[in-house]
Amino acid sequence: MAHPRFAAEVDLPAWKNGAALVCAVLLAALFLVSGLWKTTDPYSAAARLAQAKVPGDLSIPGAVVLGTIEVFAAVLLLMPRFRRWGAWLTGMMLVFFMAYVGFFYNELRGEECSCFPWIKRAVGPGFFIGDLGMLALAGIAGWWARPSVNMRTAGMILAGISVFAAASFGMAMRQNSGTKAPDYATVDGKKTPLTLGKVMLYFYDPECLHCDEAARRMATHNWKDTTIVAIPTRMPQFAGDFLKSTKLPAGTSNDYELLKKTFPFGDPPYGVALENGRQKAALPIFDKKEPEAELRRLGFIQ
Repeated sequence: MAHPRFAAEVDLPAWKNGAALVCAVLLAALFLVSGLWKTTDPYSAAARLAQAKVPGDLSIPGAVVLGTIEVFAAVLLLMPRFRRWGAWLTGMMLVFFMAYVGFFYNELRGEECSCFPWIKRAVGPGFFIGDLGMLALAGIAGWWARPSVNMRTAGMILAGISVFAAASFGMAMRQNSGTKAPDYATVDGKKTPLTLGKVMLYFYDPECLHCDEAARRMATHNWKDTTIVAIPTRMPQFAGDFLKSTKLPAGTSNDYELLKKTFPFGDPPYGVALENGRQKAALPIFDKKEPEAELRRLGFIQ
């Protein structure tokens, strides 16, 4: 005979089954997009995490692991026999996100939330309202779902997603190393070679507080024989004021489109370390430790 609890959940009214399905699909879509972004573009995701106060040395592995879990949760939500587990997992992540932002609320207030790509949310009361709404979706999807079973199959799904995430990270690493830079860029109105010695490309938004803070920190480094080229991603008319206020010893290039096409990235700040015209490292993390540690290892600063 069927277990009475299981039978009761299978025989739910059609409107409850429909509501649970809609909630699961909506939540799965959000987490699937977010997770795929983190696993396929870990450097951009890591930069967002670093801006959200995640330590720089944890941001890249954190982006890959978090993206893997988000994709896994989305897949579970879309499979009826695993939906309750998926709802629990997404619910726990949402509670963690809210607790994390609450802990750093005074520092992150007004900043763009970095949880989901293409969804512009500033940290404030609306952030918590939005996450509580998603938490309600998870509650409905899980409460009106049948009990999840077969942990072995779920583990195999997680293993497959982990392999995909690892392969994506490997591809991202290959794309961010060894790329040949254009032979020349126009710097302060002059044709300047990028193929001689060490060159640091710094992409920034003149109105970005993270970019300003990063430039001020870099201004304190001893750059040895490194040439710094600063590339504004928008509002190039403010480039001079930006460099003057931050005291970053750099020249300005407006070849943004050309250089970003060669070295794709997400949001600024972003750096590229070149040596003799070849990329030595991508520098997506700007916090108290990075990119200083990487630049020192490469010999770009003393």
